Amino acid sequence: MKTEIEVKFINITIDAIQQRLLAAGAVCEQPMRLMRRALMETPDMAAKDAFLRLRDEGNKVTLTYKQHLKTGIEAANEIETTVDDFDATKALLEASGMIFHTYQESRRETWKLGDVEVVIDVWPWMPPYIEIEGDNEASIREAAAILGFSWDEAVFGGVDVVYRMVYPAMSVRGVIDIPLVRFDDPVPQEFGAAL
Repeated sequence: MKTEIEVKFINITIDAIQQRLLAAGAVCEQPMRLMRRALMETPDMAAKDAFLRLRDEGNKVTLTYKQHLKTGIEAANEIETTVDDFDATKALLEASGMIFHTYQESRRETWKLGDVEVVIDVWPWMPPYIEIEGDNEASIREAAAILGFSWDEAVFGGVDVVYRMVYPAMSVRGVIDIPLVRFDDPVPQEFGAAL
């Protein structure tokens, strides 16, 4: 399995981040686009804080087994492959007995800054954030500093960590427990009030 090395900085302003990225010499590799996911989690996977994710990234479709191991910059391991068709792969997996229990939408813009990837993520019901991913912590820390972020404000973990920060009274783990996560839907009652 590959270990993901990444950090998030939340509550950003998209225009301001885009200007910082341009000033730092970053290149926009993929403009803002809709991403859609179908997640499947068996009881065994849930016990290991793992799931199977089918994701249409706009320019490719990936199938990923992801397991969160701990908190910190190297918190997740994953096995990922590219597949040809989101709907056909979902149908194939469902025909084999797998049940996808959540469909999620987000928007993402992908930038390259030196040897790290910086993505601007927009999810329903919360402010946008950026994620910086690279091969090592030093390059990620350097990119964060170039973009004007304090490491003291770094957030580690998956998107549900951010949802829990925005909705501390939620009665579920996060969007992994919400059947439909779409931009035009109201905030789920399970989330309670936002900060």
